[in-house]
Amino acid sequence: MNSATRPIDHARAIRRRLWGLGALALVGAIVSGCAGQAAAIAEATSQATRATGSPSDATQAAAAIDAFGFDFYKSDLNSGGNAVVSPASIVLALSMAQAGARGETASQMDTVLHAAAEAGSGNGINSLGQTLAGLSGTFKDANGTDQQLTLRIANAPFAQRGLQLQEPFLDTLASKYGAGLRLVDFENDPAGACQLIDGWVSDQTEGRIPKLLDSLDSATRLVLVNAIYLKAPWQTPFDESGTKNAPFTRADGSQVSVPTMSLDLSEGSYASGTGWQAVELPYAGGSLAMTIVVPDDLATFEAGLDAARFSAITAALQPASVDLTLPRFKIETKSDLASALAQMGMPLAFDPDRADFSGITTQEQLYISKVVHQANISVDEKGTEASAATAVEIVASLAPARQVTLNVDRPFIFAVRDTSTGAILFLGRVVDPSA
Repeated sequence: MNSATRPIDHARAIRRRLWGLGALALVGAIVSGCAGQAAAIAEATSQATRATGSPSDATQAAAAIDAFGFDFYKSDLNSGGNAVVSPASIVLALSMAQAGARGETASQMDTVLHAAAEAGSGNGINSLGQTLAGLSGTFKDANGTDQQLTLRIANAPFAQRGLQLQEPFLDTLASKYGAGLRLVDFENDPAGACQLIDGWVSDQTEGRIPKLLDSLDSATRLVLVNAIYLKAPWQTPFDESGTKNAPFTRADGSQVSVPTMSLDLSEGSYASGTGWQAVELPYAGGSLAMTIVVPDDLATFEAGLDAARFSAITAALQPASVDLTLPRFKIETKSDLASALAQMGMPLAFDPDRADFSGITTQEQLYISKVVHQANISVDEKGTEASAATAVEIVASLAPARQVTLNVDRPFIFAVRDTSTGAILFLGRVVDPSA
């Protein structure tokens, strides 16, 4: 056996406490309603410890995530309707897969993800995770009321029991993502494994995403999952009594009446430029904020929108007293991102014959079959509640059946038999089917 390969199964699973963002002690967690699955999810991690984070490394990783986010926005989101995604969730899940990619597959993923996994000399993702983990807490809002802000980001790779996994891949999951493998049985009970993963996502998102996966099949070998949950009260809450129905003009010029909140933001942040205005609404504690950009013409503005332009807008924000109206809104989006990601420049990862994930295992040929992403957000007078989850489904590439042609157009012999024992129940020959 390759010295860099560790066979993972129940008997040899290393059960250790995980450090850092998203670590969950699932060893021995009782799971019900999953026929054929074990009563507990075994967990396996490497002996690598979580690396120390660095603020500058975190900033580099954040820049890569933002760049990906606006690339994705332009390629897949500006299609007309409401939409919400989590660039951070998508990048974190794909970066776990990229840790096991090799050759051109890894290069393509690196380009699309803006080298997020390599940001900060390889410590950026880890540093950003630790930085974000420290933002939760109790803070006073502008009225002096204690408000609880919750930001949870968790990573959980689920792997097939017995799959021989490369040691460096396990080390990366532990040291950069604070994640150990949950061992499940995709081969014999894909439906049960699907329930386990959906249950984990539901727990992490406070039930806002109760069912991420539609189904899994027996060829699944690894599902790399990220989940994000945010509940953030405004630093200056809106007065609910001030919410009134008001017209909202759609992109096509038509209008609709919607509940619209009002706020006199005496210590706001505002910027404007040719064809746009922007305001930033801080959440309690001041570490998180919602930036709202209102263009005169959405399509024209979106055509030139990228991470650099958005960064320039946020840099232009200045203190101002803002008389703000903002509609309440709820949005949810769910889709398979495989096609969009392939078009963005990483098609090899989805190619059953050419994908190279030998950094995960050399036991089987693997490729990404789906990247399922779901996100939702609710914004009202009190603040924002949002969640997102991304599942990268990695499956075994099955050898295609040999294509042959057989024309039964001459005398033949037949046998009706029991395939398990070989017992022939009927045996005969046909020399003239018309007789």
